[in-house]
Amino acid sequence: MVNYFSEDLTSLHQGLVNKDFSVEELTKQTFATIKERDEKVEAFLALNEDKALAKARQLDQDGIDVNNVLAGIPMGIKDNIVTEGLTTTAASKMLANFNPIYNATVMDKLNAQDVITVGKLNMDEFAMGGSTETSAFKQTKNAWDQTKVPGGSSGGSAAAVASGQVVASLGSDTGGSIRQPAAYNGIVGVKPTYGRVSRFGLIAFASSMDQIGPMTRTVKDNALVLNAISGHDSRDFTSSPKQVPDFSKDLDKGVKGMKIALPKEFLGEGVQSEVKDAILAAAKKFEELGATVEEVSLPYSKYGLPVYYIMASSEASSNLQRFDGIRYGYRADDVKNLEDVYVKSRSQGFGDEVKRRIMLGTFSLSAGTYDAYFKKAGQVRTLICQDFARIFEKYDLIMGPTAPTPAFGLGEETDPVVMYANDILTIPVNLAGLPGMSLPAGFANGLPVGLQLIAPHFEEARMYQAGFAFEQATDFTKIPGGFA
Repeated sequence: MVNYFSEDLTSLHQGLVNKDFSVEELTKQTFATIKERDEKVEAFLALNEDKALAKARQLDQDGIDVNNVLAGIPMGIKDNIVTEGLTTTAASKMLANFNPIYNATVMDKLNAQDVITVGKLNMDEFAMGGSTETSAFKQTKNAWDQTKVPGGSSGGSAAAVASGQVVASLGSDTGGSIRQPAAYNGIVGVKPTYGRVSRFGLIAFASSMDQIGPMTRTVKDNALVLNAISGHDSRDFTSSPKQVPDFSKDLDKGVKGMKIALPKEFLGEGVQSEVKDAILAAAKKFEELGATVEEVSLPYSKYGLPVYYIMASSEASSNLQRFDGIRYGYRADDVKNLEDVYVKSRSQGFGDEVKRRIMLGTFSLSAGTYDAYFKKAGQVRTLICQDFARIFEKYDLIMGPTAPTPAFGLGEETDPVVMYANDILTIPVNLAGLPGMSLPAGFANGLPVGLQLIAPHFEEARMYQAGFAFEQATDFTKIPGGFA
């Protein structure tokens, strides 16, 4: 019986190499755990049991690569990442029956590592939301408290790992959608540098900000998964040709001599006092470990929220034009002409939040408002990027809270504007294309608090070193009640 809470990727791999258990046994145990625990958190939308077990048997027969730490490891995949032969819905009625005939690049990379894909994970519809409450199919719950949201949009990916159903999962992050649910569920989530991981096969929300990234219980596990999915892809014109280092190689280097910036804006109005205390305690811990932590200012970060919701909604409006009831996806039945097909299919196929963002984006791009909104947002985005560049001239990392509060209650935040504000600390990172990590930093009201680390472009290794040092010096990787 494998308990994911006492195992990490390295120990699971060693167990497979030592033949303490087979890949098939590990995979069967994973599905048994999902069937037992997912009743509480409802993280999975679709399971891949037959194909996963068939692949597991084949790996047992062929033998796993002893040098490949991911070989034979079961993982969950966010449902906006295209998987050949496995329904990929983006949690939308619009794609309820979409069965892809090709793989996203990250899936090809995981398959090349002999990872076992166990199923697809719930999310906010088309990744538009911060609580996984906009899913058309089910409501995922927080692993720590099933009356709370798991965060979003990668809420299913976070809850599945936190509740011990899988040891790792993939999510996507457009404005904090990996880091915020990681914080709410007390796990590690990383948004890589824009271009580090191919977006080919990721159902697009905002193409200039979307990034796929790993969600795990430990920093080292996260680095190992990012190793596997990173690299240049000729099918993604925004993919970087920059060489990919081994992110897990120098984790034990520590933070001695590092200079870490703590922006005063990240601890300002709206950040709950218990969250602020946890981050200040983390800053003290870094200083004890040999780093220097100094207060700085990111004056334009306060404009991140309006800039993001203009630019991301505009890109979403463009990207979602393809879902029209003609080529694929949901088509309304009660139609009398072509206009009916378009209007009714999109009205019935999209949920309220998606329609809200399409309307906002279409307005921002229209002839009469483009200069006042979209163009102006692009100019302020440049100022936000310059803010970060100025700080990184003097500092190795930036730290702060991942979210201003711990997880809120299911159905508690019904005002969209209030909901949008939950991403105020993560959005600037996406606007600047920087890598960001959330890792457990303590608790507030019995719920996890996330520490966000931000690094310069393509310096994920530095971020992992600091995260690993903090993780080893603290004890915040806890087991949620009910899943021990």
